[in-house]
Amino acid sequence: MTNATTLKYCLYARKSSEADERQALSIDSQIAEMTRLARQENIAIVEEIRESHSAKSSGERDGFQRLTGGIRENRFNAILTWAPDRLSRNAGDLGTLVDLMDQGLLAKIRSHGQTFTNTPDEKFLLMILCSQAKLENDNRAKNVKRGLRTRCEMGIRPGCVPLGYKLIRSQNFGEPSRIEIDPERAPFIKKMFEYIAESNLSGRQVWEYITDEGFRTRNGKNLTLGMVYRILRETFYYGEFEYPHGSGNWYHGKYEPIITKELYQKVQPKIVTVKKNWGRRQFYFSKILKCGGCGSSVCGVEHINRHGKLYTYYRCNKVGQHIRCKEKYIREEKLVEQLAKIITEIKDENLRLNRRIKADIKHLNNFRTNLPPLTTTEYLQTTLLTGTNEQKGDLLRCLEGKLVLVGGEVRVI
Repeated sequence: MTNATTLKYCLYARKSSEADERQALSIDSQIAEMTRLARQENIAIVEEIRESHSAKSSGERDGFQRLTGGIRENRFNAILTWAPDRLSRNAGDLGTLVDLMDQGLLAKIRSHGQTFTNTPDEKFLLMILCSQAKLENDNRAKNVKRGLRTRCEMGIRPGCVPLGYKLIRSQNFGEPSRIEIDPERAPFIKKMFEYIAESNLSGRQVWEYITDEGFRTRNGKNLTLGMVYRILRETFYYGEFEYPHGSGNWYHGKYEPIITKELYQKVQPKIVTVKKNWGRRQFYFSKILKCGGCGSSVCGVEHINRHGKLYTYYRCNKVGQHIRCKEKYIREEKLVEQLAKIITEIKDENLRLNRRIKADIKHLNNFRTNLPPLTTTEYLQTTLLTGTNEQKGDLLRCLEGKLVLVGGEVRVI
């Protein structure tokens, strides 16, 4: 067997984030203990690797990859570590270590109380100890799931309780925690459901009302609109919950419901939202406008007011160094009015544009037998607001690169 003085050791220390290893020596303590052992036994440490990562899955630890890579590159041929389970808690990484021993690249693994070399008995002992660590991990997962299932059967949903409830920790060991109604926030929760079911308010309107009435989170912050919808879809408030989410496993809670199941079911059809295809909406005028204040591009945005009416605005993108640009936004209707005015002023100077406008107006007026003739301004505003991109382009082609947004108005440069 190779003499210890001819071996080049890598000191490997690992601390897992897993709860069961919180009592294990920290990385600094491992380094201190194994450095003391190295001095006592005249062990030459040529490299040190520290790592904070769970070892229950193979191929996920960068430090372990550096360890095995250094062995293959012959930078070192022995490992010094606190215990075998610091190296591996899974079959994949364990097999890698044994393969390196079989290839003659890894001569020794030295732990605090044991030594493992390339002999059948010591490799077998190494595999037993690391396999025992893997067994502990596997059993722990089963025990945790069983404990969570037991809590659910007791009527206590694992995790944080939703707004409107408080979790009261038991002061006596062995007694379960209690879930009690939060007298400050529960009335707001019930009022939210009643607003939807009885007053036919929208989710946004409910959000505005309860914010004005003083409903706040546990941290004293205003609710977001998304939080309002999550509350309105939460079954916990009528006394039932699903755990895990999407599993189909339903349990009856051991706590006082805030609302009835009938009220919950009455609300659900009224808060159905249509999923949007984000990024599909095209804002034509953002392509032809630039910010007159900073030169950035202009983007279009949509807003829905409290009455459900949709408005489109154009504003500066405020990108990069221009993030503090103060230029005002402009509504699409006002933008169209200003563009129609600009085109009316320049059309006489552009023969092609003027001919196109007159031809289109004449064609449209042929179909307006019982209506007053279409004016130039009406034609321009209608086409710019509801026409196709091709029609808009024909009207604005002579203004490409010349339109800027300044002070909430469109100007020609």
